[in-house]
Amino acid sequence: REPAEIRNGRVVTRSGQDVTAFYEKGAAEALRLAKKLGCRCAVLQDRSPSCGCGIIHDGTFGGGLTEGDGVTAALLAQNGIRVVPASQADTLPE
Repeated sequence: REPAEIRNGRVVTRSGQDVTAFYEKGAAEALRLAKKLGCRCAVLQDRSPSCGCGIIHDGTFGGGLTEGDGVTAALLAQNGIRVVPASQADTLPE
């Protein structure tokens, strides 16, 4: 897929296409499955517009970063599921 980043609260591709609805649909499905399976924690990809936890790409496609959460990370957290960036997965208890 074409690279996408969050800009002004919307997920847009490098060419400017707004793909927010697709990301929201994916996030809703991830939440549905997490609830069905009783997940309490999710390890998600760093800096992603979907899964970023705490830090995401800044929306300029220039490699910059900013504080924030991806669409799926935010939805899971809002529903009581702990989200952890993959780079910090080794901090989880076994």
